[in-house]
Amino acid sequence: MINTLKCFVACMLVLFSMQMAMAQERLQSPEQFLGYKLGEQFTTHNRILDYVNYLAAQAPNRIKVQEYGRTYENRPLVLAYVASDENLPRLEQIRENNLRQANLLNGQVQGAQPAVAWLSYNVHGNESVSSEAVMQVLYDLVDPNSAQSKEWLQNTVVIVDPMVNPDGRERYVQWYKQASNRGGNASPYAWEHWEPWPGGRPNHYYFDLNRDWAWQTQIESKNRLEVYNSWLPQLHADFHEMGPESPYYFSPAAKPFHENITPWQRQFQNTIGDYNRAYFDKNNWLYFTRENFDLLYPSYGDTWPTYNGAIGMTYEQGGSGRAGLAYKKEDGDTLTLTDRIAHHVAASKATLQATSEKADKMKQEFRKYYQNNLKNPAGEYKSFVIKGGGANAGNLNMLTDYLDKQGIQYGYASKNGSVRGYNYSNGKTESVKLAPQDVVISMYQPKSTLVKVLFEPNTALEDSLTYDITSWSLPYAYNLQAYAVKGRVDASTDKPASTAPAAITIDKPYAYLARWNSLQDLKFMTDLMEQNVKVRMSEKAFEINGSTYEPGTLIITRTGNERLGNKFDTAVRELSAKHNVELGATSTGFVSSGSDFGSGSVRYLKMPKVAVMSGEGVSPYGFGEVWHFFEQQLEYPVTVLNTAYFSRVPLEEFDVLILPTGSYADVLTEATLEKVQSWVRGGGKLIAMESAAGFLAGKKGFELQKKEESKEDDKDKKDDPYEKLRTYADREREAISGEVQGSIFRVELDNTHPLAFGYGNNYFALIRSSNAFNYLKDGWNVGVLKKDNYATGFVGEGAREKLEDALIIGTQPMGRGEVVYLADNPLFRGFWQGGKLLFGNAVFVVGQ
Repeated sequence: MINTLKCFVACMLVLFSMQMAMAQERLQSPEQFLGYKLGEQFTTHNRILDYVNYLAAQAPNRIKVQEYGRTYENRPLVLAYVASDENLPRLEQIRENNLRQANLLNGQVQGAQPAVAWLSYNVHGNESVSSEAVMQVLYDLVDPNSAQSKEWLQNTVVIVDPMVNPDGRERYVQWYKQASNRGGNASPYAWEHWEPWPGGRPNHYYFDLNRDWAWQTQIESKNRLEVYNSWLPQLHADFHEMGPESPYYFSPAAKPFHENITPWQRQFQNTIGDYNRAYFDKNNWLYFTRENFDLLYPSYGDTWPTYNGAIGMTYEQGGSGRAGLAYKKEDGDTLTLTDRIAHHVAASKATLQATSEKADKMKQEFRKYYQNNLKNPAGEYKSFVIKGGGANAGNLNMLTDYLDKQGIQYGYASKNGSVRGYNYSNGKTESVKLAPQDVVISMYQPKSTLVKVLFEPNTALEDSLTYDITSWSLPYAYNLQAYAVKGRVDASTDKPASTAPAAITIDKPYAYLARWNSLQDLKFMTDLMEQNVKVRMSEKAFEINGSTYEPGTLIITRTGNERLGNKFDTAVRELSAKHNVELGATSTGFVSSGSDFGSGSVRYLKMPKVAVMSGEGVSPYGFGEVWHFFEQQLEYPVTVLNTAYFSRVPLEEFDVLILPTGSYADVLTEATLEKVQSWVRGGGKLIAMESAAGFLAGKKGFELQKKEESKEDDKDKKDDPYEKLRTYADREREAISGEVQGSIFRVELDNTHPLAFGYGNNYFALIRSSNAFNYLKDGWNVGVLKKDNYATGFVGEGAREKLEDALIIGTQPMGRGEVVYLADNPLFRGFWQGGKLLFGNAVFVVGQ
């Protein structure tokens, strides 16, 4: 009986194996599964996922699918893991081995360790070809008849993200399907080649996900990078598109390279290029290298992985949202979606072939990279000290949360005493006293290169022609008092005991008090408003019960909140705990110095009805930053208006109108602008950001004036006349002499004005434009740039001169209302945390 049972089991196993083999032999190609050839039409997100899941069901010994999150529009985000029959069952062991090689997990590597390659497709939604190409790539990898794929997978695990940005891609694909002719019209003037606002490039909140790798402000980035950090692959390739007139771009990248990209990482840029050239030369396809796409800004899909020890690279196919199914180029050739797919498939295969054939060297250099980080970190500074406590507490909490997400280790000052360090605030090296609340980040850790890149006070530029911003140092971004120290600073991993005040002992306080220093305080206030708790704010400093409170302090009195009964105390205390806000209480409204709580300088803060402009002419990114701030960060209601019907909007329905950066000439006509001014004069508040402020400059009724270029008197100069002869080859460098490429400046603040409540005497702003304004004559010059206010980043000579003695932040009273001018965008890409309270002041505090 036992023998019979054994025979039956053995036969069943053989039968199952035969069925599996037959199923794989019958594996459907993308064309067979979809019912059309790749390139004949665009494939929707759900059908792409259907095919990925189909492959996993048909070839479970070769491919595994993981859902790692959902988009804001609730579309699945998935990864496909492709490996050999031997390696797929041991993916968890391979993942842990990878972390052991990076010194991020204890223990020895178990078993044979393959190289890990991660391929990302369609981070920009309207760069839609890559998610078409990925279906062919996955089919070729899983195909049991492909000897080439079997060979590559012997020593390589491939992680594929078939669609990084489903919301943006679906926005593009659905529009194109509605706008396109049957089979596509190649004429560049056809409707299908003119994508409407906002375009499919960004995600739901109109953020550029390819500039969010380091900052992780968007849900797609947060979910993806949690998984990425749990793997840390040796290679990451990011597939893109550019304008349709361009051919194909692959590595080596252009200068500037960040100085801490290792010689091996630089060398392998060339190696990858060699493999790609072999594929492209064989097919006589045009391509270019070493131009446009550099390796500096840390938040790209090539640079952030590079600073985490990988070989990171960008691939760019000509096409993008303009190309559609077919596009007639200026040279007379027609670029088809089929062509674009073929190029990305070839680049994908070249990348995997290089990874497989160089796997041993890649693993060796990966281990060396992390060993050097741990034992011999780069750079002159070996520790970074961030001062804790007091006004720094809220922003410091946000920073440590961020470090946790990045996998960056930190501790707390374990000794009192002092060290000498570079002071980010004034650019001087000086002594700093250590305290237990100070956060210490050591460079002697596995991710020290990433630490250096994110914290270095000044980024070394080997070339000023770069693709993005040139400064981003986190102490500036979080508006924190910080020091870069050349030596080691002793630190403990134990968080010090909280220095928060004792629990409130007054059962029914006359008023609760909360200081005003960070985004957490702003969230606390808006949550109170949402629960119908009335909030007041002091315009002046005061002292009560032996404690001093600065202007901006929230005063939450029992008077005015009687209708809430016991819910008043419960709401205030629970919300303060939720937002980690230090809460004080008093049994009196009488202060020992300053103004009593019934004074006219203690103002009731109204819960404003806020509107923000969107639509044609408005920057999708600028609008998205405002939209995301209200909905995802504050969770405060905002009404989105559109330029198409703005002239018909009854503005009296709103208290605040925000104009993100954009072009408003066709929207704010003379009649519409007069309507807006009338609303402001009646008590409304207009917030104009960046180029929106520039549009208002010089307009009737608006005091803002653009700063004129300085004019040189040639007669007084004794320059060599030949210096004025220009060289055509230098035209790009001449052009940037008047530009600011994302540089950090110290803005001098009038912190007695409500717009600057919660700040010290200055605020570090990321300036990205040389558009500057004169000081207001009758308004309030709240934030200005004076001489020598530059901190770090590239600034052209002409731009630096223009930005001296310039207005950056100001307000203009207009009747019973107010206009707020923000020449700088404090919400830029959602990562400039230090500016968010200032923007909150503009919305909730100014003019109240």
